[in-house]
Amino acid sequence: MDGTKRCRIEFGLAAGESERQIAKAIGVSLSTVSREIRKHTYESFKGCYGRANQCARRADCKLTGVCRDCPSKGAPCVRCSYRNCNRFCALVEYIDCPQRLLRTAKVCNGCPDEKKCHRRKFFYVASRAQEEYRRDLSEKRQGAALEPWEREYIDDLVSPKIKAGQSVHHICVTNKAKLTRNERTIQRYVNYGVLSAKRGDLKRACMVRPRKSLAKEYQHKVETGCYVGRTFADDQAFLAEHPEFGPVFMDLVIGRPGGVCLLTLHWLNAAFMVGILIPNKCAENVVAVFDRLYDELGPELFGRLFPVILTDRGTEFSYPSRIEECEDGTKRTRVFFCDPMTSNQKSQIERTHELVREILPKGASFDGLTQDQAYLALSHVNAYVRLSQSDRTPYDVFEFLYGEGTAAKLHIARIDPREVVLKPRLVGIELK
Repeated sequence: MDGTKRCRIEFGLAAGESERQIAKAIGVSLSTVSREIRKHTYESFKGCYGRANQCARRADCKLTGVCRDCPSKGAPCVRCSYRNCNRFCALVEYIDCPQRLLRTAKVCNGCPDEKKCHRRKFFYVASRAQEEYRRDLSEKRQGAALEPWEREYIDDLVSPKIKAGQSVHHICVTNKAKLTRNERTIQRYVNYGVLSAKRGDLKRACMVRPRKSLAKEYQHKVETGCYVGRTFADDQAFLAEHPEFGPVFMDLVIGRPGGVCLLTLHWLNAAFMVGILIPNKCAENVVAVFDRLYDELGPELFGRLFPVILTDRGTEFSYPSRIEECEDGTKRTRVFFCDPMTSNQKSQIERTHELVREILPKGASFDGLTQDQAYLALSHVNAYVRLSQSDRTPYDVFEFLYGEGTAAKLHIARIDPREVVLKPRLVGIELK
């Protein structure tokens, strides 16, 4: 469905037309229109003039400090007209409009009482629906369309034969009944590093100059539908229902492209950061880190430290189901993703990365870095006094929140703030 048809749907809803009339006007089935409206209808938190709070309990509410960034922070919510009170309060109760439930698709488009209605509202907007469609289409086209089990199956079948000296053409001809992809696709998987056999293992690869497109690292997404139910809006809704949880931000600090990387975990409530080296930018390496942390910390402490994880949409984090669950299916955490191109949604970890980069400068290779050196670097970063923590160190705040000795279990040592060193010489890196 294109943008013109979506505009016609929005116009029909505003004019009070039924879904059947809209479907007939744009030449599609009734089910297509119904599915389109249900998928792209969004909830609006705007109220009416003089009253933005939509909660049914606003008259006798005595809660304080619920609204984030509220201009009247600390005052009871009954005196607060800030609309985000409805979004972040776990005890909010909405009153559904009976007129909306009788309208087409149960949306507020075209309602004459919209501006004076204080109940929660739902709208279908064509421009917003088209933007969501384009974003979903772009995400689904990223990476190789392979499930983890299928990638493992092809890898076990093809890679040993390539390393034994067979060409991709020879493998595809002699294993037609076993392969689930054609020769050109297998060749592309090898060129882009999806399989364990790399381009250098091919017979004539070193004789042919690679295309410019192959010079860039291939972005392979393990789970193509990994963002469904894990968006930033889902993260905010989950934290509103569980205000006792403190989110943990996750990101990657890159050394030499294609080489060793530093996986960073940042506790927002303490500005505390842990860094773990991984061999390369690969989703399986990130999963292996959480498997190891789960075994070292134990289920209870791991669940207390990692209730919610928020990260960006890098392909190295595209295996969230295995981060969330153990191999036996035990649930251990929740993973959510920021919106595309919005690093400000986890800006705190980016600011701490500035301190990390003073020790591990951009462009320096991490290939010769040991894990003990990485722990030492992060120990000095966590001993740096922060104004955001009331002139305390992240180490002290973290120990206060999670118990004495918890930082040591994450291999972060106490450093005297007067002895902090934020220079590459701390880990033996020489700048050229």
